[in-house]
Amino acid sequence: MTPDPASTAPATVVPPPNGMRTFLHVLVNTAFANITTSFLWFALTFWVYLETRSVLATGIIGGAYMLFIAFFAMIFGTLVDRHRKHRVMILSSLITLASFLVAGALYLAQPESALVDLGGPWFWLFAGIILFGSVVEHMRNIALSTTVTLLTPVERHANANGLVGTVQGIAFIITSVFSGLAIGFLGMGWTLVIALVATAAALAHLLFLRIPEEQPVVEPGRTSLIDLAGSIAAVRAAQGLFALIIFSTFNNLIGGVYMALMDPYGLTLFEVEIWGVVFGVAATGFIIGGLVIAKFGLGRNPIRTMLLVVVAMGVLGAVFTIRDWWWLYALGIWVYMMLIPAVEAAEQTVIQKVVPYARQGRVFGFAAAFESAAAPVTAFLIAPIAEFAIIPYMDSPAGAAAWGWLLGDGQARGIAMVFFFAGLAMVVIALLAFTTRSYRTLSAEYAGAQESVPVAADPSPRPRVRCRSPARERGRLSRRRHEHAAVTPPSRARCVHASVPRIPLVEAMTGRIFFSSAS
Repeated sequence: MTPDPASTAPATVVPPPNGMRTFLHVLVNTAFANITTSFLWFALTFWVYLETRSVLATGIIGGAYMLFIAFFAMIFGTLVDRHRKHRVMILSSLITLASFLVAGALYLAQPESALVDLGGPWFWLFAGIILFGSVVEHMRNIALSTTVTLLTPVERHANANGLVGTVQGIAFIITSVFSGLAIGFLGMGWTLVIALVATAAALAHLLFLRIPEEQPVVEPGRTSLIDLAGSIAAVRAAQGLFALIIFSTFNNLIGGVYMALMDPYGLTLFEVEIWGVVFGVAATGFIIGGLVIAKFGLGRNPIRTMLLVVVAMGVLGAVFTIRDWWWLYALGIWVYMMLIPAVEAAEQTVIQKVVPYARQGRVFGFAAAFESAAAPVTAFLIAPIAEFAIIPYMDSPAGAAAWGWLLGDGQARGIAMVFFFAGLAMVVIALLAFTTRSYRTLSAEYAGAQESVPVAADPSPRPRVRCRSPARERGRLSRRRHEHAAVTPPSRARCVHASVPRIPLVEAMTGRIFFSSAS
């Protein structure tokens, strides 16, 4: 039987000496691309609600976005595992650019009145093309998650994931502010032009980047575009990982409520131009949360940290619309955003440690498929229920009399009720997760997992390295404390022949201080 390449690959290999610098370049490029797609995505959402005033249409578009991601996620993950990450990113950018070009041509070919007619085909075609272009960009994000393992030392994974959260926060701020301003002052036509130019610029910059990586080896017998069996095998190999994915799926089920109704609620309190600015300012919490994770990590047990954060998010989700106060809504979103990077970084950090690098793309894709599919289910359900049942009930004298003591009076009390009970459900699910066997099993799996870092192609010549025993190596390091070296742990059966990157002491100590509490 032919051995599985993923299972026979070395457990630990040193990333290239300039790996962190390369990762930062890739991170900035991906951030710019995400800003572009998010800019057009937010603009589409604002435009649809302002032109139609339909909560149902807004909810369907939001749900369709996540449904598209769920549908394509495993395909994206398979492509990421089987091809060099740079090529995958270029392919993603090309498809996104082509989609936005088609959307622009459709906008020029049809009158705007036809594009906002919910009963006609042109609205759904126009929105679907933009959504497809935005969804394909998600392939870059899966590739980015694997480059953390490819380019950064294992002790810096959580920090790198925190940086990912930071740039996502920056994207939120920029897109939230400028999407609202673009739709309010320029309209959808010029918004499309801006998105096209920015997408082309991100692609041009990407062409000049170089990511050192060997050509991935395709596992024998796994040539299908969707490697479901390989994805399931990789997930099952790490005990408790499937339970983590299921928890995140339930969490996203509740998150679909906020995805569908957050903009309609905000637009009842603010004009579109103001709402975009308010949401952008609130999104600074995303940056702060990402920077906190980048500096301090996630603690010894990232799973425990994630569950505690989800409890806090549930409490916030229940109370930030309990009164019709604009400042309470803005403050609640700010704190909520600050907590999101911890949740996302925790799951990524766990997967990067307990899953072999050769299969991480498929695992990330598998997780994204499940988790992304959850939100649209809720969005598709809650949008019509809210519009046709809950909102009319809360606007009636009976609803106000029954729930006014809890939710007060004012606009959108129906949405406030939905948010309140969704937040309570999130708290209950997170607290129950602490009591499960899967939580204890995966926590132990993470604590004892051997790091999985890939071989990175480095064009520079590699010096021959003489293998030393762990004891001799520790003695050598004790005499040379001004240098940091990657050392094969005592449990390794063989020495890894690779150039040893030397890192400044301050940087090395920072990584060790962090990881002493993270592992």
